[in-house]
Amino acid sequence: MNLAGYDRESIVNGDGIRATIYISGCRHYCRGCFNSKAWSFDYGEPFTPDLQLTIIKDITENPLLDGITLCGGDPFFSAREVLAFVQLLKQHKPDIHIWAYTGFTYELLLSDADQLALLQQCDVLVDGPFLLEEKDLTLRFRGSRNQRIIDVQRSLCKGRAELWDH
Repeated sequence: MNLAGYDRESIVNGDGIRATIYISGCRHYCRGCFNSKAWSFDYGEPFTPDLQLTIIKDITENPLLDGITLCGGDPFFSAREVLAFVQLLKQHKPDIHIWAYTGFTYELLLSDADQLALLQQCDVLVDGPFLLEEKDLTLRFRGSRNQRIIDVQRSLCKGRAELWDH
């Protein structure tokens, strides 16, 4: 798995101040994608154990952070590897709040064991492909009207997608 980028502090990829981790690789190929260079699974640098620990140290030592955001590419194409990183992060910071962006729908993630396991570690999911014809710059935390912001833990408890209500 490769790391396409890392923002130590961001206010655009979820609520509050978040560290954003961009995972390389995406097969959705959304027209108008803001990060099409990260479609390639070879883009960026190898997300080695040493690099993961460096980022985890950076996150745990930053008192300003409200959580992290996983995006890409699409982290759910590398769900097993991203899950291992998230589990390691939670060993160091068990209460970390996690947002994730994906071109998959919430419902589709439920049907794949690895993707479901990663989803279960998340608090908020922005789901659905970016659709250029649905683009709306007035939306918070998403690029097109078809995308939903889902409260993952409440959704898993209720057995259906429940929208996040800030």
